[in-house]
Amino acid sequence: MPTHFNQVYIDSSGYFLPGEAVANDDIDAYIAPINKVASRIKNRVLAENGIQTRHYAIDKNGKTIYSNVQLAENAVNNTLEKSNLQIDDIELLATGTSGGDNAMPGFSNMLQGEMAAPPMATYSSNGICMAGVSAMAHAASQIELGAYRTAMVVGTDLPSRLFKASRFSPQGYGADFGAHFLRWMLSDGAGALLLSNRANDSNPLRIKLQWIHQKSFSGDYPVCMQFGSAKTGNKTYLDYPSCGEAEIEGAMALRQDIRLLPHLFDVAIHEYVSLVKGNVMHSDNVDHFLCHYSSEKFIPVVEELMANANLSIPKRKWYSNLAWRGNTGAASIFIMLAEFLETHELKAGEKILCFIPESGRFSVGFMMFEVVDAANDTATIADRGAKSPDPIAQRTEDLVAPPHNPDDASGALATLLQELAQIWHDYRSRAWRSDLIRRIREQRLTVADYLHWMEHWIPQVREGSLWMREATANIRTPYGGLISIITQHADEEQFDYNILFDDYRLAGGTVANIDLLKRNPGGEALNSYLHAYATQINAVGMLGAIYVIEGTGQRIIPALLPDLKGQLDLPATSFRFLEYHGENDENHLNRWLEAVKLVMAIDVDAARDIVSTAKRTAELYLMQLESV
Repeated sequence: MPTHFNQVYIDSSGYFLPGEAVANDDIDAYIAPINKVASRIKNRVLAENGIQTRHYAIDKNGKTIYSNVQLAENAVNNTLEKSNLQIDDIELLATGTSGGDNAMPGFSNMLQGEMAAPPMATYSSNGICMAGVSAMAHAASQIELGAYRTAMVVGTDLPSRLFKASRFSPQGYGADFGAHFLRWMLSDGAGALLLSNRANDSNPLRIKLQWIHQKSFSGDYPVCMQFGSAKTGNKTYLDYPSCGEAEIEGAMALRQDIRLLPHLFDVAIHEYVSLVKGNVMHSDNVDHFLCHYSSEKFIPVVEELMANANLSIPKRKWYSNLAWRGNTGAASIFIMLAEFLETHELKAGEKILCFIPESGRFSVGFMMFEVVDAANDTATIADRGAKSPDPIAQRTEDLVAPPHNPDDASGALATLLQELAQIWHDYRSRAWRSDLIRRIREQRLTVADYLHWMEHWIPQVREGSLWMREATANIRTPYGGLISIITQHADEEQFDYNILFDDYRLAGGTVANIDLLKRNPGGEALNSYLHAYATQINAVGMLGAIYVIEGTGQRIIPALLPDLKGQLDLPATSFRFLEYHGENDENHLNRWLEAVKLVMAIDVDAARDIVSTAKRTAELYLMQLESV
């Protein structure tokens, strides 16, 4: 039976279709027929499927213009533009696709990475048309349970890369109708739905999810649509000596056995009848029927099966955008629903039934939505359950920051380390998503970028030992024991900036006088804050600043160093400063822990100053990174 929902709403919807619409007469420029057989298949398929235009993410030379992840990212951005939320407000990202750009990792993780989205829960569903419905069901269930308040659900597909002429021309696949058929059926696109436990405040009408029903009949029928298996036998592309040999034998062709398709709609309509007979729904109560069919040829088939069951939905209630958007697989129902909501004036009480059959190995999905009036909706914000827990607070077992585990301490010290760990994890996540570090991670950093970064960074590093010495000069009883610890630290780092300046010069930096280098606005703000703080009497909160700065050197820098060396054609001597800090900052932080224990033994309330200073230092250090 279906999964029912009481507090799941569509906050907004959106979609993305790459490039200009491609008419039937222009298809050959993208996925040309390979031989006379393929040309005849094309003419037959286009005459039956009713598709007039579609979109491709490849150009006429077969070059990929948009990756599948980029299609999804554009759909997400389009959806967010129509809402009051930002990507930082999304707590769960659920995706469905027939195939990502990579076999691994999961598609949702690749999308999160492409968007530099903040930490969140992810879910990747891989399949064919039903993959998006599975992602939708997971996301809606999590919201209904109260685990999350918001979820972005994305359906996306990019099959055109499998259809370009360059992949067919070496072997042509002969008269393999199954391999050629889908070339004229499928196209590219992405759609997204933003779900939440509240409705979009800007719209008095709410689109409320009532239920989702999905069922697989894979045990009843053979494979109908697949990619990766040989035309005959059980051999998959992974069983060949090489992918090249698998390609030659047709194991890497997307194909469909159209002889099985009539069975799919027979199965689907029987499932539809079972929902009606089970009083889940009734055809008379459906105001809008969004049917995902791959070809208009199947419209009369569906109508006849419904009529035979005396459960017809009048054709005037049907909606499909197949003719002008094409069949985009897992994205189809999302693009269809988003475009429907965008173009129709709805009334409270109307119900929208979405029907999604999948031919892969026969699965069926239904989704029912209801348009509700905000003023009369009984599921108000007040009774939708408490705000979902802070995801950071839920993961205390993972909050081990550099290099100290709160579980290794006790009492007030353990509490302090835990608070600092939370600050660190937020800071680390935001630092890794900064433009500078993203450029390094994505192999886009140039030597000019590296030099520009160091020009900002050198004068900031130069100030490190200075503000620490200012702070120790203002240490009074009872914190005298701190003076020797911090002084030793300042002594070790007093001339580190000279190493960094030498690295800069060896990398090709042209500024010969170190005094001419200026901090960027973020670095200037950080410097001003730390110097001002150091003038206070017993500024023990400086330990919070040291924690963030030294932690960056111990945890973040070592992870970036291999990428920097790999993408910059520079001598090894250009990275001495980064190597030094990666190797020594753990020792510095062990000394830091000694200082923290000394302070906490004197006054546990000093923890407030340490936490406060760590938080401000993290914000300003991030500002320094962003200002690069």
